[in-house]
Amino acid sequence: MPTSNSYNFMQKAVIIILVSDNERNSFDQRWVEFKIYEQNPTVRVLRRTYLDFHQHGRLDNENKLFIGEEEVAVVYMRDGYDPDQYASDKEWNGRLTIEMSAAIKCPCIQYQLMGSKKVQQELARPGVLEKFISSRHSIDMLRATFADLYSLDLGPEGDKAVEMAIVSPEKFVLKPQREGGGNNLYNTEIAKFLSEHKSSKERNAYILMERIFPWQQRNYLVKSGVPFVLSNVVSEIGVYGIYIGTAAEEIENFECGHMMRTKISDTDEGGVVAGFAVLDTPFLYE
Repeated sequence: MPTSNSYNFMQKAVIIILVSDNERNSFDQRWVEFKIYEQNPTVRVLRRTYLDFHQHGRLDNENKLFIGEEEVAVVYMRDGYDPDQYASDKEWNGRLTIEMSAAIKCPCIQYQLMGSKKVQQELARPGVLEKFISSRHSIDMLRATFADLYSLDLGPEGDKAVEMAIVSPEKFVLKPQREGGGNNLYNTEIAKFLSEHKSSKERNAYILMERIFPWQQRNYLVKSGVPFVLSNVVSEIGVYGIYIGTAAEEIENFECGHMMRTKISDTDEGGVVAGFAVLDTPFLYE
């Protein structure tokens, strides 16, 4: 049980938005910041980098995280999803300091890795969900949402997937363990890459996924400086969730919102910031 002094000190703990040196997404981060202030106007939100944590971050004997003299309650990571964002050991050391702390990480390293393509592929294997979920009904419902995922690791299983993709590349998407748009391969790019790396460990860094062909509709994409054109478009909706827990206990787990994006149907990529898609709003009806 914290003492009154320690409680007062914790009340002054800050929220860190962890950013890059040349941050491009500050405006949507401001939206998060304003929502925090609506909840509690006394909370302080600071922007810091991994290098800042390497140079000024530290842990006390209770693994509380400090940057300079500021105790950190939450680290909201908007950097560290691309290998290029760890330019040296200094960035890795900054990340390690954060991960070793008792501060809430959004996401922690386990959660970030869980969202990687390779882990998704492993979760789709027969018998894997059963290790984590006891309800047969829940497992069947989850599996019904899965696209087919194939390992490309060197070996008979991967060789079979490679041949399948080379013969019919239009049926698949080749995905590396990367976040954001511009990294996936499609159509003839798949056949070319896999033909060149048939016997190379390079292919281990990718997974092969069944390509999804979503329902199309007619609509306009509203972009600054781009004429309105009635086009065939497809949409994707992502549902946000809150999860707080430990290795042994689930504390919070609930849905908290959504984001929908829409793009031209014959565009392979779908990033909003990259300019391929626009933010959209679902219209629900019975």
